[in-house]
Amino acid sequence: MSDSLPLTFLEAHPQQPTGRTPLVILHGLFGSARNWQMFVKRFGQRQDAYGLDLRNHGGSPWNDRMDYPAMAGDLGRFLDDRGLDRAVVLGHSMGGKAAMTLALTAPERVERLIVVDIAPVSYTHTHLPYVKAMKAADLTGRSRRSQVDEQLRDAVPDPNLRAFLLQNLEVEDGGLRWRINLDALEAGMDNLIGFPDLGSARYDGPALFIGGAKSDYVTPEYEGDIRRRFPAAEIRMVADAGHWLHAEKPEAFTSLVEAVL
Repeated sequence: MSDSLPLTFLEAHPQQPTGRTPLVILHGLFGSARNWQMFVKRFGQRQDAYGLDLRNHGGSPWNDRMDYPAMAGDLGRFLDDRGLDRAVVLGHSMGGKAAMTLALTAPERVERLIVVDIAPVSYTHTHLPYVKAMKAADLTGRSRRSQVDEQLRDAVPDPNLRAFLLQNLEVEDGGLRWRINLDALEAGMDNLIGFPDLGSARYDGPALFIGGAKSDYVTPEYEGDIRRRFPAAEIRMVADAGHWLHAEKPEAFTSLVEAVL
């Protein structure tokens, strides 16, 4: 893993050691560990919990390569750097595909897999319009996110989604800059909406797939793909929730996760 990257992370730990396997949480595209801070703290009351910034996101290093085998390599390095033989790995969306790739390529590192609203398939949608809109935004002389919000309005009409994307703006030297590597995300978009060809690889350990009932990321048509790769998978749906089900229905989501932890 000589080309793996050292990832930045948040962490939380129980007041007393519990002997439970640590939990690693992976965010989705355009996200960061900060989006999962509440869950890191909550799950960290029962076992060591880490929220990672994946490559080209948050505070983690930038790199031209943006695909799931590379992200799985970064996760392996994180475990090695922390002296962890294995972990329970929870990933949402892009983070879920990174978690699945680690489980399929290094199953001995994953004690239990929890995948949130994503399947091991290639999707037809793309997030390139969002990347292009962010790249096109003029940050010159801007010091507030609200000044950029207006520039994204046509390409990203959903105000909640715009607010989520704008979380990636940070102040530097009195101005604004994107803290995600938009060039790498643009070049790697086909990899991100796809899923790597891993031959006949499968993960026989316990796996929980949690989908949003109002989302189209985990649908009955993908159940065969899930069970082919993860034969022990349990699939649960959260009612009245979409792709960001953990934010929309946090208690229902937390209950499902804690039941398997």
